[in-house]
Amino acid sequence: MKALDSFLKEQRKQAGLTQLEFAERAGVALTVIRKIEQGKGNLQLEKVNHVLSMFGHTLAPVATKEIEPSKKYDDENR
Repeated sequence: MKALDSFLKEQRKQAGLTQLEFAERAGVALTVIRKIEQGKGNLQLEKVNHVLSMFGHTLAPVATKEIEPSKKYDDENR
């Protein structure tokens, strides 16, 4: 699974859009696009989904028990 920041940046670049152009088309502030692409936390799910909907995707909350730690995370936290 691709990380949100990498996915959004890749899709935006494939569309040939700057961050500002993409923000305007998505109807969100430029800071929203920047925060997503920089992997910042504390994002509003509604705004993230508004941006992702341009590519036919959305995010949904999942229960903690459904999330399996990545091998990289396991190795770093031992």
